[in-house]
Amino acid sequence: MSYIIVNKEWCKGCELCVVSCPKKIIVLEEGFNSQGYHPAKLIDADKCTGCAMCAEMCPDMAIEVYKEDSKSQSVKVSK
Repeated sequence: MSYIIVNKEWCKGCELCVVSCPKKIIVLEEGFNSQGYHPAKLIDADKCTGCAMCAEMCPDMAIEVYKEDSKSQSVKVSK
């Protein structure tokens, strides 16, 4: 299983992660962060492959990607 964590305060809602996600499982939240932006969020972690395209595209480095190894421990892939 793979998943991402978005630092909501760093995210400016540019949507580069949304358009770069091959599984289309990242959307912008309806609510705002303290800067007045709609931050990104993962909507279906079961479909996440951990490809890290979202993190690579993020100009603010607001996304961390994790994959679980064979021992069910989360390993950070990208930031």
